[in-house]
Amino acid sequence: MNYQHAFHAGNFADVHKHAVLARVLTHLRQKPAAFRIIDSHAGGGRYDLLATEASRGCEWHDGIARLWSEIAKQPEACRQLLAPYVEAVAACNTGGSLRVYPGSPLIVQHLLRSQDRLIACELEPKSFATLAAVLRGDHRAKALAIDGWTAIGAYVPPKERRGLVLIDPPFEERADFTRLVEALAVAHRKWSTGTFLLWYPIKTREAPDGLSRRLGRLGVSKILRCELVVGAEREDAGLAGSGLIVVNPPFTLEQDLDILLPALSRILARDGRPSGHCIDWLSR
Repeated sequence: MNYQHAFHAGNFADVHKHAVLARVLTHLRQKPAAFRIIDSHAGGGRYDLLATEASRGCEWHDGIARLWSEIAKQPEACRQLLAPYVEAVAACNTGGSLRVYPGSPLIVQHLLRSQDRLIACELEPKSFATLAAVLRGDHRAKALAIDGWTAIGAYVPPKERRGLVLIDPPFEERADFTRLVEALAVAHRKWSTGTFLLWYPIKTREAPDGLSRRLGRLGVSKILRCELVVGAEREDAGLAGSGLIVVNPPFTLEQDLDILLPALSRILARDGRPSGHCIDWLSR
């Protein structure tokens, strides 16, 4: 489906993905020991929402723009859970306007402490140049021009022994669903205590359900799944939903999602049509 970051920056899937990412990072920050984040398919890191790519579909209008305008109306518990993510977006924008969307490297960077580290991997030359420029000067963060699939296994376990591997490929090929399972299996064998966050697109149920079955057969414990669906699931249609797999999730994450997912479903529903979400365990 060729899910290139720049064309979809700030859409509903980014809101889902990055809100959950921020919750995991917030949990990691609760202990003083350093952690490391490995972002396997980091993209450019920073996206102009009025640039040609993002303007082509204006998908951010139904994503971050809705959350931006609705966040103040949400219950206090929801606002608190979304605060780390919303603050990371606000840090890239001035005067209360919304012009720039931070990709996962900038959201991670915003939540790093002085002792924490980020490895952001991107192979596409133009995106890597942008990413390197965005992270330049920050001793905590390093941009690497390396294939993300290779990086997943190459950089675990980190010396800190705490942290997260974010796997968010562009899904240029349907085989990426299979590669997700293979990459997780290799990395988990090397770092069984690490947290892994895997994103996948939802167009129809076939590929996501196949992914879940294969993950369930890995013998990996503690696999939490959460999905947000905002459109009709059809092969010939656009992106209908966003899925996340969290291996070794923070113990508070399921409770957080019980508050966040219903709220995001209401805020991001398309044209007033009902949306859906699920939170379940593939393995405990």
